[in-house]
Amino acid sequence: MSSFNEMIQNITPDIYESLKLAVEIGKWSDGGKLSAEQRELSLQAMIAWEIQNLPEEERTGYMGPQECSSKSIQVPNILFKSDAIH
Repeated sequence: MSSFNEMIQNITPDIYESLKLAVEIGKWSDGGKLSAEQRELSLQAMIAWEIQNLPEEERTGYMGPQECSSKSIQVPNILFKSDAIH
């Protein structure tokens, strides 16, 4: 394989699942420990594969729509009361 992109094209769903597990537990399927570089490259490969093969909500790191929790709290308007003197 001559490039990272070609490698990503050759990842099957089974290989993806193996990479994902290895990154999660820090070990290859044979029990060998991933080096920091292997973990980083495996995670990059996972993310690149996910972009091409999974909907956004199923990808690593997806957090869904976010809304400020304070937005749902009613805050009284003390500056401009409706019964203010005109």
